[in-house]
Amino acid sequence: MKVIKVIAVFIGIILIVAIIKIGVPIGEKLYNKYQFENSLSNTVFDKEIEPGAYLNAKSLKDGEIISKELFQLSEIPPIWDKISLNDSLLEQYQYLDKVNFSLIVYKSDSLLVSGLIAEPKQNGKFPVVIFNRGGNKQTGKSAKAKTLFSLLQVTNLVEEGYVILAPCYRENDEFGGSDINDVLNLIKTTRYLQKADPERIGMAGWSRGGMMTYLALKKSEEIRTAVVINGPTELSELIEERPEMDTRVCAELIPNYKDNKKEELEKRSVLYWAEELDKNANLLIVCGTEDEQVNPRQAHLIAERLAEINYDFTLKEFETDHKFSGKNKELNILIANWFNKNL
Repeated sequence: MKVIKVIAVFIGIILIVAIIKIGVPIGEKLYNKYQFENSLSNTVFDKEIEPGAYLNAKSLKDGEIISKELFQLSEIPPIWDKISLNDSLLEQYQYLDKVNFSLIVYKSDSLLVSGLIAEPKQNGKFPVVIFNRGGNKQTGKSAKAKTLFSLLQVTNLVEEGYVILAPCYRENDEFGGSDINDVLNLIKTTRYLQKADPERIGMAGWSRGGMMTYLALKKSEEIRTAVVINGPTELSELIEERPEMDTRVCAELIPNYKDNKKEELEKRSVLYWAEELDKNANLLIVCGTEDEQVNPRQAHLIAERLAEINYDFTLKEFETDHKFSGKNKELNILIANWFNKNL
């Protein structure tokens, strides 16, 4: 009997430790999410699209802008806290004083989708870079803040004389399904922006955004050049290495995934349709050799395929992780030089 009690107590202790070990991180994650979303309350990102806007949008074309609202970075607390000290921009971000940021709502299919613009304060006509962020499942104000945070990684391009547009993607995320239209329709949005030159359009995408960029190069002939950073190119291999991507992302977001898994993954994997990429464009592929989220082999696979079909591309590798830790400055210089040369 004593032995059974000792065993029961031992098992109970193990269960308690396991619950604490699993439960505390989950609770902390949920709390951080709550804090993040709460800090966005009463900001420009917290405004919902009014029902009347949908009626007004019926007569508009894809890409047309429903609304455009200028905002200050200091008005977005979770972003401002990362780039400032004592209510002033950190030295590495002081160039942002020369940048105007706007939140837009534009028409995409029958939907109204949010997007962000970063443009020079001075007047002029500037080439455009559409930036596709990574991540998935973000909605509402969180999606806008996530997009802005990602956008800040390439806003040095504004100082170089570019207008940057970034889609927040539609609320019903299909992870490279119909949501690709939110990227393609943003190309049309450039025709309605005073400072944008719609004849000079480039594109960049990070992680999931890299996949979106490959899809855009397949479906559009208006992109002169593109940059893909740590972007997946063969989703079957990706989910094999990261099973949680299969169950928590693909299965939840991709329509008909259960019945057409192979087909749906191939639709989103450039390796299977590289020959359909716009041949008049060129491409810079960048990867981190220590990336544990998107294996650098994904970049090598598409590089080999593009070489086989004589596509105009360049592959650059950095000894860094998925976020390009410690290499952001080098990456920014590389991207700026690429667009300065090719756009």
